[in-house]
Amino acid sequence: MSRDISAALASALDNDVLKPFFAVEMLFDGNKVLRIWTGIGVLSYQNNDWAGVGSLLKMSTIQETSDLSINGVSLTLSGVPASILSLALGEEYQGRICNIFFGVKIDSTSPLLFDVPILTNIFSGYMDQMNISEDVETSTIQLEVENKLLDLERPRIARFTSAYQKSIFPNDKGLDYVESLQDKDVIWGRSAG
Repeated sequence: MSRDISAALASALDNDVLKPFFAVEMLFDGNKVLRIWTGIGVLSYQNNDWAGVGSLLKMSTIQETSDLSINGVSLTLSGVPASILSLALGEEYQGRICNIFFGVKIDSTSPLLFDVPILTNIFSGYMDQMNISEDVETSTIQLEVENKLLDLERPRIARFTSAYQKSIFPNDKGLDYVESLQDKDVIWGRSAG
């Protein structure tokens, strides 16, 4: 499947000097967002700051196919201090959105815009399973992210009953008489006689 890239990224890829990187954005409940990238230091992009974790962040191959096969991604963050591990254990993460970006930093001719980052989203999915391996001082967190196409396989159960409709819209009376219509004889056309 082909993917469109922005003109800025296409232009940046033609530069003689560029610094490629990956960035991960995890969206949790209550507007909590964790943004990390594979560089060092803080990356500022579109009014958001991304914490640099360097080579401590690894990810599996992101596969894209022409059919509708569902391929997920595995993210591994190593060297996590024990003090931060409690945050990973206490946060609800399953079913929350995770975005993975590919980016480049290019050297700008302007001294004010040195190392301008350009990002494009290459994968978006739902956080599924977290495996934690603990050592004495640091830990490794492996997070499985499932593709959003997995939603196509989940059943959508909806009933056309008054009770189901009122569970979604409490004041809606549109289906109040559906159950009484099941055994109703409806005479269609001319009257008998």
